[in-house]
Amino acid sequence: MTCILVTGGAGYVGSHACKALQTAGYTPVTFDNLGTGWRDAVKFGPFEKGDLRDSQRLDEVFRLYRPEAIMHFAGLSQVGESMRDPGIYWDNNLGGTCTLLRSAVKARCMRIVFSSTCATYGDQDRVVLDESCPQNPVNAYGASKRAVEEMLRDFERSHGIAHVVFRYFNVAGADQEAQIGEYHRPETHLIPLVLEAIAGKRDAITIYGNDYDTPDGTCIRDYVHVSDLVKAHVLGLEWLINDRESQVFNLGTGTGFSVREVIRHSAVLTNGRVTVLEGSRRPGDCARLVSGSAKAERLLGWQPDRSTLECMIKDAWRWHRTGHYAE
Repeated sequence: MTCILVTGGAGYVGSHACKALQTAGYTPVTFDNLGTGWRDAVKFGPFEKGDLRDSQRLDEVFRLYRPEAIMHFAGLSQVGESMRDPGIYWDNNLGGTCTLLRSAVKARCMRIVFSSTCATYGDQDRVVLDESCPQNPVNAYGASKRAVEEMLRDFERSHGIAHVVFRYFNVAGADQEAQIGEYHRPETHLIPLVLEAIAGKRDAITIYGNDYDTPDGTCIRDYVHVSDLVKAHVLGLEWLINDRESQVFNLGTGTGFSVREVIRHSAVLTNGRVTVLEGSRRPGDCARLVSGSAKAERLLGWQPDRSTLECMIKDAWRWHRTGHYAE
């Protein structure tokens, strides 16, 4: 079967992408340094441990598997951390991708699907984002992802690497069969934090900022089910394999939910209770990020079938009750 190199394939989104690739008839080869990923999440193809900044290791893996394309998820993704220590984001996200692309050129692996973010747009309140919106990131995470997008355009002009870029924001939910799910240490994402509080694994959930210009004062985000997200990545891969031109796509539902709404829905759907604490704003957080996906629906035929808040919370809760990866 055709091999696809999946960087960050031991992480949350990457592991779900590996399952989707295997289901679609590909062999996903996970390349991960296990800095934030989990070895137990690699269930659907070969595993190669390595760091993107290690060109020799990358060259070895390209020679061994001769992948048809790359799905690139590896990178750091925490807004707060990127504000405290931007250097590691530029080194990891931008530097690691540069090394990856140079190795890909040597190996003549000329297709890449890149996991970007709506954080490249910055704070554009009351706007449903589309691909034509200006990119003005307000944190190093978003800035590093925007820079990778620019790098991809340069590598295409100079070397002919075709790319599909997906910009999305909050990914949620878990595999329907609960084989894999969302698990970070430390956990920073809202839905798993709330579910841990409901399960009694943490005392409370903290809302960071209650004075934003939103209906209930808390940040609003567009949530996409991880299974819908990786379905789009497989469609993007097939777009490139069919020799179509490079594209950028937003992935979202066009509907946003506030932090308080997510907490309330989680409690209702799990029949649980959550203690809520009020905290101050975090640097780099935008008030509202909601993404349209008309272009992906039109060109790729993508439909976010499972991206309702109810479905995402229920699937995540099922995963949380099965236990977690071995630490």
